[in-house]
Parts: sequence; structure tokens; C-alpha cells
Amino acid sequence: MKKLSYIEIRQKYIDFFKRNGHQEIPSASLVPENDPSVLFVNAGMFPLVPFLQGEKHPNGTRLVNSQRCVRTIDIEEVGDPFHCTTFEMLGNWSLNDYFKKEAITMTIKFFVEELEFDINRIYATVFKGDETAPKDTESIEAWKEIFKQYGIEAQVGDRIIENGKEDNWWELATGGPCGPDSEIFYEIENKLVELGNNVFMEYLKTNNEYKDLGRHNVDFGGGLDRLACISQNVKSVYETDIYKPIFDLVRELSKEDILESQRIVTDHIKAATWMIMDGVEPSRNQQGYILRRIIRRAIRHGKKLGIDSLFTRRIGEIAIKQFSPVWNKLETDKERILNILEEEEKKFSKTLEEGLKKFDTKSIDAQTGAGAFKLYETYGFPLELTIEELRNRNIEFNEETLNTEFEEEQKKHQELSRTSAAGMFKGGLADTSNMSTKYHTATHLLLKALRIVLGENVYQKGSNITPERLRFDFPNETKLTEEQILKVEDIVNEQIQKGLPVSFEEMSKEQALQLVPFAAFSEKYGDIVKVYYIGEKDNPYSVEICNGPHVSNTSELGVFKITKQENVGSGIKRIKAILQ
Repeated sequence: MKKLSYIEIRQKYIDFFKRNGHQEIPSASLVPENDPSVLFVNAGMFPLVPFLQGEKHPNGTRLVNSQRCVRTIDIEEVGDPFHCTTFEMLGNWSLNDYFKKEAITMTIKFFVEELEFDINRIYATVFKGDETAPKDTESIEAWKEIFKQYGIEAQVGDRIIENGKEDNWWELATGGPCGPDSEIFYEIENKLVELGNNVFMEYLKTNNEYKDLGRHNVDFGGGLDRLACISQNVKSVYETDIYKPIFDLVRELSKEDILESQRIVTDHIKAATWMIMDGVEPSRNQQGYILRRIIRRAIRHGKKLGIDSLFTRRIGEIAIKQFSPVWNKLETDKERILNILEEEEKKFSKTLEEGLKKFDTKSIDAQTGAGAFKLYETYGFPLELTIEELRNRNIEFNEETLNTEFEEEQKKHQELSRTSAAGMFKGGLADTSNMSTKYHTATHLLLKALRIVLGENVYQKGSNITPERLRFDFPNETKLTEEQILKVEDIVNEQIQKGLPVSFEEMSKEQALQLVPFAAFSEKYGDIVKVYYIGEKDNPYSVEICNGPHVSNTSELGVFKITKQENVGSGIKRIKAILQ
């Protein structure tokens, strides 16, 4: 097997699927468009959900890309050989085009013929069927055939493993398109390591019933980090060329040799540069909270390693250098990214000082698990620092009890975080309900009305849509006055009452950006895009680049009402509105 760099693996993947009729699409921003369900894009399929549900994609029915992703649920696990906060997901999709046999065949040909993985070490899992859906015999036969092409007589029970829904079925909590999946594993030192997963969407789940979807989709996802580990024959992602230059600098700066902390600093600073590149800034809310949390966690572990203060800029520089060949925005945004890292490190140093004052004023019972965890969560005090300060101040405490109580408080917090994340997911990116579609269309009307009232410099900074309301973020120095709110509402409702048609046409991105100079998230669109018009095309009310979904006429929307406005960041305002 030839040793390949992560850039070579990525390019081989893209080139292979392009040769097999796929169109490359760019990686979406880490911050989801319309921000409807998850804080960050955490899999390649999330930006494509509308198209998996039937929307026509401007680039056709066969797509491929490498999507940058963030997984927040595993932040506390980072420090072991494999968990990462940010990673790239290699993905290819069939939108009602090829299906199981072709997908499995192409996947294995890529692993065996392009990456030179040993076919004798490859295993597959398939759905064994239950009372709601039959056994996936089509995938089983496809696996047998592809193995046979390489001289292996594969049988169910040895190289092809049957599992139930808990292992080989994909669906969203909210229902919708779903189906069996087939995972691919590679044997390394008598352990099976997952290479990727083909999801076959052929059913529709509504009210706990499964019906034929009437179309079929394929969604493949495989982690680039894992493939690099195998190709480069290393036992940790931090030994791959994805992380090694950053990790080597962290080790060089460390006065203490603590492997877990060195991995955490490496991962978190890399992740922070990606998040800041995509417009996230440290704050107390949403994505900004996660960013602040990982920067501060990196700083805390930097202190454990004895790294001198204001080190985040140095490590950030090497992380930017490492990935700017892939995401050139890292280089163009370099100074802004590094300044944010440095400023956050300075702020956190002051916050730690504030935490120390809590010991002196005795306003927090630091010798209890609840108090120690509050210091950790609010001021970034790691438990070992709290114990050190308790000893310095001769405060009596039981270290064993404190450790146990702290762990219990931490578990409670993690469970709340997971529950919250699940709740956001159920709110759903997959939600293309009638009301969500109406609210999505209403954001176009709102944006144009804001431009009329406040000026053409207004653009979409972010949005969140649920079946209950819309939320829209935009840059403006001051909140809207009561008069401006009424004017915006009147403009939007006037367009609704006019019953304007909603239509789209496909064109090159260059043409589209001539029509829509302030297009949000324009860097994530491919060469061909959809441009939506509200009103007649020769004299539209609104023109925006968008992927839908939309109503066909504004008369379907009802009455638009702004319910709240907020400050959400420096110069960023948020409007919440409903349709009655």
C-alpha cells in the first residue's frame, strides 16, 4: 500500500468520483445556512438535505465533495488517539440516480484501486430486516459480487455481517426519508475500523410507519482523518500529516510532556481557526459559546504543559499555514483569526484572575463539587488548579470526595448538553414542513424590506427557521425604531397581499453574483446556482441565491409580524417574526 498525504487522498477521491460522472460541489460553511437544527455542520449530508428530499440540485444528480465538519458532542473526549473537534468528511451522493450495487462497487474500487487498501482486510455490514422493513438482500448480493471480482467468495456471517436497525439503519428523529445503510470496515491488528458508510434512502417514515419513498438516494460519508491513518500506517490522527506540524510545535513549546494535553491544544486551536474563518466569534451564545469553550480549554491545557502565555497566536499561525492550501480563506483572513485568538487568550487570563478572587471572597464553596464545577464552567478553572488553590489557602477539603462530586456535576452538564443538542436536531434541518417552507420564503421578503428601510448594505448574517417562527440576523449598529418595525412589517405584508409568484432559474455563479451582489454564504455555492425571484422576473421584488424550499406564491404566507429584536454581537441585530 502506497503512503499518501491527506491532500493526495482527498484529491484522489474527488477525481475518482468525477471520472464516474459526479460533479464536485464546494464545502459548505461550518455554520449551517438558515442554522435550523445544529450549531455546526457535522456531516457532509446536512447541507444536502433539501435535495435528498426532492429539491433539484443545480449540479445534477451525482455529487461529490470534501465537507469540513464540527462535532461538539465529543469535545470532552478529545485527547485520545482519534477524537477530533473538526474534520473533513469525504462524501458522494446519488439523487435518485444510481443505487446500491453501483454505490458499493464504486466505494470498494476507490479503497482498493485508488488507495491500495487490501481487499482481504475489508468487511461489510448490512441491514438484516425486521417487521417494518425487509432484509437488504440487494446490498448483500452487491457485496458478494464485488468481493468475487477480487477473487473472494464472501458469505453472510463471515465477511458480510447482518445487523439490526440499531447498527444498520439511518433515519432522522423527525421522520422523513430513511433506509438501510451498509458500513465498510478494515481489519487492523485484529480490530475492525470503519472506513465509511453508504446510506440508502428508499423509505419514508411518517408517524412511525415506513412507506416506499418513491425515489432512491445514496449518501456516502467517510472521514479523511481515518483514511489518512490507514494509508500512512500510524496509530493516531495526531501522527498523520493532517495534525503533525501543529502537534510538533505544541510539543516543542511544552515544558511538561503530557500527551493528552498536547493533543487537546493541537485539536482545539486548529478547530478554532476553522470556526473563526467561517464567521464565528467568541461569545456567550450558540456557536460563539462553543468557540470560546474550546479556545479556553486549549489555554487551560497549555498552562498544564507550561507553555508561555499568548501562545495561541503561534499555534494558530502554523494551523493556518497547514490548511490554507485547502481553505484559502484561512490565509486571506489570517490576521483577523490570529487577533481573535490572542484577544480571547488575554480575556481569559483576566477571567482566571476573577476566579482567584472568588477564593479570597469565599463567594464560591470551592471545596464542594458544585462549587468547583462552577469555577470550571464560569471561570475556566480546571479541577487541579482549584485543588492547588485550596491547599495554598489552607482550606480543608476531602480530595477524593471533591473529585467524585466534580465528576458527577460534569456528567450532569454533559447530559444536558447532549439533550440540548438532540433537541436542536429534532427542530430539524430535515424539517421541510409547510410552515418551515413558508418561513423560509418570508426571510426573502424580510431581507428586502430591511434593505428598503435601512439601506442596501444590509445582508443576511445568519438565520434559524422552525415551524413556529423565523429568526434573522443582520449587521446594523442600532436596533430598529418602532416606526422602522412597522414600516418593515407593512412592506412585507404588502408583498404577501399582492400574491407575487415565486420562481427560480439556474445560472452560473458569476452571473448570479451580478444580480445578487450581497449574497450570503456565496463561497459555498458551486459553479451553477439557483436564483429565486419573488415577483415577475422582469421587475422582481426580491432576487436571492438560495437552495429552497419556497412556496409558489406569497399569498400562501398569511400575516407577517415582528415579535422581538435583540443584540447578538458587535454590530449584529436579530429579528424574530411569526406568520399569523
